[in-house]
Amino acid sequence: MTPPNAGPLTIPGGSLFTDLYELSMAQAYVADGLTVDAEFELYFRHPEPERPYVIAAGLEAVLAALEQFGFTDDELAYLDSLERFSRSFIDWLAAARFEGEVTAVPEGTAVFGDEPLLRLRAPLPLAQLLETRVLNHVHFESLIATKAARMVDAAAGRNVVDFGARRAHGVDAAIAAARASWIGGCAGTSNMVAGQRHELPVVGTMAHSFVQAHRDELEAFRRFVAHYPDTTLLVDTYDTLEGVRNVIRLAEELGSAFSVRAIRIDSGDLGASSREARSLLDDAGLGEVAIIVSGGLDEHRIAALVADGAPVDGFGVGTELVVSGDLPSLDCAYKLVACDDEPRMKTSAGKASLPGPKQVFRNWREGRMEGDTIAAGGEALAGEPLLQTVMRGGARLDPPEPLAAIRERAAAQRAALPAHLRRPDQAAEAAPYPVAVSEHLQQERDRLAATHAGGSPTSDH
Repeated sequence: MTPPNAGPLTIPGGSLFTDLYELSMAQAYVADGLTVDAEFELYFRHPEPERPYVIAAGLEAVLAALEQFGFTDDELAYLDSLERFSRSFIDWLAAARFEGEVTAVPEGTAVFGDEPLLRLRAPLPLAQLLETRVLNHVHFESLIATKAARMVDAAAGRNVVDFGARRAHGVDAAIAAARASWIGGCAGTSNMVAGQRHELPVVGTMAHSFVQAHRDELEAFRRFVAHYPDTTLLVDTYDTLEGVRNVIRLAEELGSAFSVRAIRIDSGDLGASSREARSLLDDAGLGEVAIIVSGGLDEHRIAALVADGAPVDGFGVGTELVVSGDLPSLDCAYKLVACDDEPRMKTSAGKASLPGPKQVFRNWREGRMEGDTIAAGGEALAGEPLLQTVMRGGARLDPPEPLAAIRERAAAQRAALPAHLRRPDQAAEAAPYPVAVSEHLQQERDRLAATHAGGSPTSDH
């Protein structure tokens, strides 16, 4: 059944979700008549050893925001109250709607350093205003989808589920993280709003407080199973192994009516505890009862448990997933690449950009990614072109893509990566994925760099 609130994604923050300097620049552009079409591209600058690839996500939120773009009366009144903006600019904002073009890689695609994954074309003031919104959605969801993918790969076929809502940096972040983690391969979420909004499987067990609220642990188990017979029981409120024995006692009491699916261990030495628990359950004839572990897990701890042969059937992950604990941000940029169809680039040290609209061509060998080439937009090179036009004239060219299809794409992309890029222990010295720049684009970059050597006023700031 379709959830009652399923439908177009509602974007928080409204069109006012931008930075002050974007509005200041936009006002100057409008006042000076600099309203020509401009193109901006979004990309991740430098691959990190901990993130040798990125799973692209967040495009749906961007497209929804562009469809809904328009300043409300309250937003315009607030801007007017600041006494920083002219009446003519506020009138321009009141009439502004997104009627431009978006070209992007599909969500769930693996991308690498310096590869554009989204290009937006619109009048310069409007394209500038949208920078904060576009970066926010794509950066965060891509960050979390990639973290989830690393955890799922580390789990080697065991389920990983999102328990992170309470530790996310805000309600909106928790919902976006649940969506992104599903794209990255997680099997479900405890977040009910995300479950409703994105039609995700919702999962959950019980908390220690339920056990503490009863006179003893076994009584708590009895009461919970009376309401939820095929549940998962949390066994480490007091003593983990005694908790497992209480599950066994419950099974003896209920006989054939016992249908508990799993136990969950949330503390201590998860490897040792899972082995002892497995032995107790198996000796009691409860081999069908699975073992789920949680508690501060990341891809490295998951991989270590798997490598050590711990009898764990699934992992609940929270904080480390939703805040991407080891790497809370990626170096993500949104840069002007063309203005009035003239190429633009940035040449500053360590942050130089490539000029003009671009395409990425991916080469494959026997179902594996072999290498990418970043090319100028008009080039036709060997390989699969990754960027596709998804919006023109402010209208989508296709309906929103089903999340299941995005998730399947991400799984297929991960499976096609060079094997060493999927290992959680990926070292800094390991060979990066090969990304080349086409000869034509290199020549264009060198030509423009020469013209900017003296600080040409056409360079991107």
